[in-house]
Amino acid sequence: MNSWASVAIPPLNERFKLPALNIFDTAARKVCPVSVKTTYRMYVCGITPYDATHLGHANTYLAFDLLHRYLLATGAIVKFVQNITDIDDPLLERAVRDGVDWRDLATSQIDLFRSDMVALHVLPPSHYIGAVEAIPLVVEAISALDSAGSVYKVDEDLYFRVHNDSDFGSRSHLSQDQMLKIFSERGGDPDRPGKSDPLDALLWLSQRPNEPGWQSKYGVGRPGWHIECCAIALNYLDIDPQSSTSIDFQGGGSDLIFPHHEMSAAQSKVMNGKEFASYYVHAGMIGLDGEKMSKSKGNLVFVSKLLNEGVDAMVIRVALLRHHYRADHMWNNQELDSSREFLDDLRIALSRPEVAPTDKAIESIIASLSDDLNSPRALSAIQEWITATKQGQVGGSPGELSRAIDALLGIAI
Repeated sequence: MNSWASVAIPPLNERFKLPALNIFDTAARKVCPVSVKTTYRMYVCGITPYDATHLGHANTYLAFDLLHRYLLATGAIVKFVQNITDIDDPLLERAVRDGVDWRDLATSQIDLFRSDMVALHVLPPSHYIGAVEAIPLVVEAISALDSAGSVYKVDEDLYFRVHNDSDFGSRSHLSQDQMLKIFSERGGDPDRPGKSDPLDALLWLSQRPNEPGWQSKYGVGRPGWHIECCAIALNYLDIDPQSSTSIDFQGGGSDLIFPHHEMSAAQSKVMNGKEFASYYVHAGMIGLDGEKMSKSKGNLVFVSKLLNEGVDAMVIRVALLRHHYRADHMWNNQELDSSREFLDDLRIALSRPEVAPTDKAIESIIASLSDDLNSPRALSAIQEWITATKQGQVGGSPGELSRAIDALLGIAI
């Protein structure tokens, strides 16, 4: 599947040194130093394309765009893969509800997602892989799990024995009761008769009436959710045999911590004996009217709708970056007004021939982002520079600051 258009990244002046990154690791439950490397491997879970990009999606992908940009600014190579779950129950259910072919629905929403990412200045992944095109990889992954004695059949469906990973539960830190509750709420089937353990994860769903299926050595069917991501990651991220982990960063929204990321990591570990990721990184949830913004609740604010209403994409980006990527928050449209004012002031300040000193502002942006991608603090440093410029201070380079803001924060002036 094609990714979206590339985004140009202006160079930073070499005199600005980037310290090693520190980032919150969900598995460690603390901010951890990121090992300095020449190549990083990052996998970020993509959307299920049965509805357009909402602000919750945008918040997640902006978070990992900040991470991507910072790693690139250090001079490292970033191998970045993102999936798209273009076959799943919610997609099929929405297609039936709307009386459209599920493939047409998926295609339309994938195209819209790509255009939203371009507008928001999100760097594209190296590989953008759909679940459907990854089915051969999924079958190979199931075969590897089967060889490890971790697969069993319930009727004609295949399940993964989650506790064959001795570290199962170590990434999410949930009790058994919490796991069962969340698993049931997020697509799991803990009460299905015939399962060895209620938390065991579906690997291959045999074809149901009036649903699509693909031929495989396990019969006609389609992939389970969790196996899709680890199969794609392990095949497209060129795993380093010398590394103790398969990849560096596993990313997504905090609603994916369990079951999705826990189970993907468990499957990967059983397949190759390595911990899946060095750092499990999760973005916070955005709410509206007191509830998490989600498709199931129908309380969504769509990026495309805001853009069609004439909202500057950079205003949307600033509005989201004013909150720390890990923080949950409630959205209101007043955030657009204040972010528009900030961006207008910034553009006016950068257009002046004489501006306040810029080195300190750039250094503050870098220091803020190195500290768990603290974008609100970075924007505060820019606001201080705007104020100093309004007060008549001089000696800075507006072009240099503009390039740094674009390169590190993705805000195109």
